Amino acid sequence: MQKVYLDNAATTQVRKEVIERMQEALAQHYGNPSSTHSFGRSAKTAVEQARKTIAKTLNAQPSEIIFTSGGTEADNMILRCAVRDLGVETIITSKIEHHAVLHTVEELEREYNINVWYVDLDEFGNPSLEHLEKLLKKDDSKKLVSLMHVNNEIGNITDIAAVGELCKENNALFHSDTVQSIGHYPWDVQGINIDFMTAAAHKFHGPKGIGFAFIRKNSGLKPLIVGGAQERGFRAGTEPFHNIVGLEEAFVKAYEHLEEETQAVKELKKYFLEKVEQELPEAVCNGLSGDLEKSTYTLINIRLPFDKQKALMLLFHLDMKGIACSKGSACQSGSDQGSHVLNEILSGEELEKPSLRFSFSMYNTKEELDYTVEVLKEFASS
Repeated sequence: MQKVYLDNAATTQVRKEVIERMQEALAQHYGNPSSTHSFGRSAKTAVEQARKTIAKTLNAQPSEIIFTSGGTEADNMILRCAVRDLGVETIITSKIEHHAVLHTVEELEREYNINVWYVDLDEFGNPSLEHLEKLLKKDDSKKLVSLMHVNNEIGNITDIAAVGELCKENNALFHSDTVQSIGHYPWDVQGINIDFMTAAAHKFHGPKGIGFAFIRKNSGLKPLIVGGAQERGFRAGTEPFHNIVGLEEAFVKAYEHLEEETQAVKELKKYFLEKVEQELPEAVCNGLSGDLEKSTYTLINIRLPFDKQKALMLLFHLDMKGIACSKGSACQSGSDQGSHVLNEILSGEELEKPSLRFSFSMYNTKEELDYTVEVLKEFASS
């Protein structure tokens, strides 16, 4: 049976070079980075070099990069500490954020009695900058805006430079979940007004269980996880050295080959869109995922013309044919509530039709896409 992996927004295949680097780290550099002997110093040097490498590419300072277990921890840490330590009284976000943000602000609303305001979305799922400005000017409370750069389900790209300027003009903090864009887009944190960002290595061909937070220097945040003095005292716990060097290797390779790999994946998305249009003309793209300029090149979210009963078997059928994709984010796969993102932008009638997210990487081929569309076409006519 042919195996086709089109769920790269959930996680990506680890690069061969990353695996080799991690194997070397596990076999040869097993000292605790906090130990003062040569084994520990060797590991500590590599950890700090990884921090410098990431900081240089983002045009940040090494002290502004904090290693975490991934995007969820980083989002939680930043939002919680902003309320606890910086006196944030109001968080402005949207209803289509990742649940690492949505559930965190809901908890903070209960625990600290803060205000949580949701910015209006247009029909495609884009946040309204006009409404955001109104919310920022609504009162004098200390505010933090949390809006993701690339939506993980429909691929919309938020103009975070414009959001950053609005935050600056209104003396608000700005946090962005950039998990779907770090490793896929160039960054210069000095060129935009942003206080906090998050990343996860497994979204750009690195290992799972490691990521980082960008926290602007002198932010005033204090540790959420306390214990040892790791991460300059900001995040206690023995550093997972093998994961950190794996993250560094994946990060370096992503930016070394960014232009060529972006073009290659963009061509795959364009090809898939054309094939779907030819073979399944009634299919519709959700959000702006079908727009090659206004959405990320890495994914497409398609609503298919199948009735409700047939839709129940669609993912199972694709899986049986060896095709991996998603009906929403992987974090939603165990939920029977459906996609909270699509629930916000589609009508009840539209939600009756099945929607699938196909996400691509440099490891995919046009032949795989041909096979996928053929399987969908056969299912449609069965």
